Amino acid sequence: MAKSKVGNHYHFKIFKPHGFLSQFVQEAKRKKKLLGDLSDFPEKTMAIGRLDHDSEGLLLLTTDGMKSFQIRDKGIEKEYYVQVDGEITEDAILALQNGVEITVNSTKYQTLPCKAFALEDEPNLPSRGRNIRDARHGPTSWISITLSEGKKRQIRKMTAAVGFPTLRLVRIRIGNIHIDSMIPGDVVPLPNFDDVLKPFNA
Repeated sequence: MAKSKVGNHYHFKIFKPHGFLSQFVQEAKRKKKLLGDLSDFPEKTMAIGRLDHDSEGLLLLTTDGMKSFQIRDKGIEKEYYVQVDGEITEDAILALQNGVEITVNSTKYQTLPCKAFALEDEPNLPSRGRNIRDARHGPTSWISITLSEGKKRQIRKMTAAVGFPTLRLVRIRIGNIHIDSMIPGDVVPLPNFDDVLKPFNA
């Protein structure tokens, strides 16, 4: 992998595949697939934020701990494409936009207002590698949700709260950095890492 050094540090964007943990250090007695399995990363590379084991898509990596803190602290927008069980309704979309009550660390939490809308067509995403579920089990639909917060498993809890459990979750954008045409496992050096801190230009 070509490494593009910016100042004294390296920065990357990756497409985290389904089934990988957003970490580089293996936990004791566990044999899970980790980000470090995707490429030969520089020493001290870390993930900025995380995607859970079952989620996919855009993840930023850096060797700069201060840059990681800045991005996590700024409330940067993160956009997700979400496949849900059933045909999403206008009422459900409105509830997501206004905020819903979920449970975070055994405590009730009201999510902040966010951007949410139904996608007219299935997004052009690479296959996850196996069927999400059999079409005989009923229809599914796709929505876009954009958050500036990031509680653990927040998207999944939000869609479940409005009656549409998440079947597939793919993060496509962080700030101004987009997943573009990447496929699962791709690693791309980022020479203009500060773009993530700029306001998003749709």
